[in-house]
Amino acid sequence: MGDSGRRRVVVGVSGSLGSLTALHRAVGEARRTGGELLAVLAWEPPGGEVAHGRSMFSPPLADLRRDAAERLLAALGTAFGETGPAVPFQGLVVRGTPGRALVETADRADDLLVIGAGSRGAMRVLFPSAARYCLAHATCPVLAVPPSPLQSELVSLRRRISLRLSLDAREAADDRS
Repeated sequence: MGDSGRRRVVVGVSGSLGSLTALHRAVGEARRTGGELLAVLAWEPPGGEVAHGRSMFSPPLADLRRDAAERLLAALGTAFGETGPAVPFQGLVVRGTPGRALVETADRADDLLVIGAGSRGAMRVLFPSAARYCLAHATCPVLAVPPSPLQSELVSLRRRISLRLSLDAREAADDRS
């Protein structure tokens, strides 16, 4: 099982609710298998590689990489607080599109790639997902984690707030217990 003798559980992290759900599932898989967690945040220059190379006013790549590392640390902090994931882990900041970065990182046959399945809305036709790319190109098992059931409720609540619609406190409360 790889160079370290541990199975690697690779997970994409963006800070979105879906990626945090996948991150928690990946930790569970690493714990269950005695594996190591690799939390990957992919980044690209604003406007993409071509635009960055042609612009005289693009921020330095070192600054962009540092910003990506700070986003990864913030996402890990949101997910686990100061205690961390309680499994051996590495945080990786990889330059490239999310799908390609994840597939290139999870490059061993015994890796497990954990991805957030994302939404299933009409926008996915226009903007192909990293999850779809991973499912089509990965050379290791892929675990697609569905969105949290709370995600649709959160989106609905945010929409009502942005439209300045009145809120009923009972809508925001968890009365399913």
